[in-house]
Amino acid sequence: MSPGTVVGPTPSEAGRDVRRASVRRVLRWVLAANLLVIAAKATVGLRIGSIAVLGDAGHSGVDALNNVVGLLAVRVAAEPPDAEHPYGHGKFETLGALAVVSFLSITCFELVRGAILDLTAGGPPPELGPVAFAVLGATAAVNVAVAWGEARYGRKLDSEMLRADSRHTTADVLVTLAVIGGLGLVELGWRQGDAWLALLVAAVIAWSGWQILKETVPVLVDRRALDPERIRDFVTDRPEVREATEIRSRGRTGEAFAELTIRVDSDKNVRDAHLIAHQVEEALKAEGGFRDVVVHVEPVRGGEDPGREAATRRG
Repeated sequence: MSPGTVVGPTPSEAGRDVRRASVRRVLRWVLAANLLVIAAKATVGLRIGSIAVLGDAGHSGVDALNNVVGLLAVRVAAEPPDAEHPYGHGKFETLGALAVVSFLSITCFELVRGAILDLTAGGPPPELGPVAFAVLGATAAVNVAVAWGEARYGRKLDSEMLRADSRHTTADVLVTLAVIGGLGLVELGWRQGDAWLALLVAAVIAWSGWQILKETVPVLVDRRALDPERIRDFVTDRPEVREATEIRSRGRTGEAFAELTIRVDSDKNVRDAHLIAHQVEEALKAEGGFRDVVVHVEPVRGGEDPGREAATRRG
């Protein structure tokens, strides 16, 4: 029932533990690859004096920071609710993503500042050579393999984090290819090509930060996790439920919470009403991907027509 996904069963707690361990293992391998790529790009950038290559290294640094944040977030977010965090620890992952945006902002600012200084004051062009192009080409190939692997395991493990990091790594590949092309223009005689390319890299980094903000801010401000009408339709498909009202939801996919009121026939005793509420809760958890659901029960009073009342409210 989550937006854009097919309704399906939610794995058991034991299955979630196995999945989290697999996600952490993939992230550790990706982190090792990213650290190798950062070292190679930073070495080349410092050796040839290219701010575009150094900016590309900084962008790869964000990939590595994403991996570290992901490892910490998966561990902390997996902690069960406690007295101080009754809704769980899922938002720690969101806060970690905001930390990544802060780092992206600093990298973007330094790139723009360096490029403007180079365009206005001038400076020696990068000292290029076949080794620099070979190293950058090799790092691009490594990132292609990393992005493919993350996308594959992201689908296999149903990991939103791995899929998102795969997209970020793909952007890193595009940045590296753009840097290689820009350095080729410098080699052909356009000395300012490196500075203009640094501005292009800064724009790509800023776009990456904006995409992260679009995903994290709605979670922090408790935007609804799912359209109430979709929850109502799902709940009222059960013959025991006459109507569903006061539907609220919040949180991100897999960590969302929902609260609603259902109305049942007034001849139901307390035990029957409790059983119906429990069945609705479990169904929403299993089919809707909610972590926790609270269902309130009210009786349908004599002479009421819940369907007509609902139609009036919707109109």
